[in-house]
Amino acid sequence: MEILKTVNLCKAYGSAEARIEALKNANLSVNKGEFVAIVGASGSGKSSLLHLLGGVDRPTGGQVIINGVELYTKSEEELALFRRREIGFIFQSYNLIPVLTAEENIKLPMLLENKKADENYVEELMGILGLTERRRHLPSELSGGQQQRTAIGRALINKPSIILADEPTGNLDSKSSKEIVDLLTFSVRKYNQTLVMITHDINVAQRADRVVKIEDGLLLQQKEADGH
Repeated sequence: MEILKTVNLCKAYGSAEARIEALKNANLSVNKGEFVAIVGASGSGKSSLLHLLGGVDRPTGGQVIINGVELYTKSEEELALFRRREIGFIFQSYNLIPVLTAEENIKLPMLLENKKADENYVEELMGILGLTERRRHLPSELSGGQQQRTAIGRALINKPSIILADEPTGNLDSKSSKEIVDLLTFSVRKYNQTLVMITHDINVAQRADRVVKIEDGLLLQQKEADGH
């Protein structure tokens, strides 16, 4: 069942001779429960694509449809609400709040919604993330891998339909990278979520159900990963 779709998605920056087309007529379809890796050289348009999929940036043309909802017909306020409820973001830089504990950082999206977190779900997440013993630690007291696991918990706390991850293992060593991808694939399967991940790491890409290559703003071959 299709959960995410783009139709002739375009993004350009600048104008006249300075105009750069970051994305050109991108058509992508992702099914519910699928893990899609997006690969390509720096400057190929990967991050532009991910930001458009997540409603962070507005396209120059085309559509992004999630769960049957066309994102860019919404106002900024509606879009912000939709993002918080339907999409979980994980970035290379963990973007944790330094004065909040690991547990408080994970619960932050719920606080923004003025909702009380489901404590049973928080406990379950903490266990899966391996953070039960570190819940009261500040980000500065956590390792890089623990900070990234905290960021993943924050992305999962609202039980979003789609997880968008931008180089989530980029700052980690190979052991921590494998643990993070293990964790993401496990949580996506367990909670029947969809994962779209940008990565430079071929080992990470091979764990995906499908690899999409992007080059100079064009989506190229979309093939099953070697491990499938």
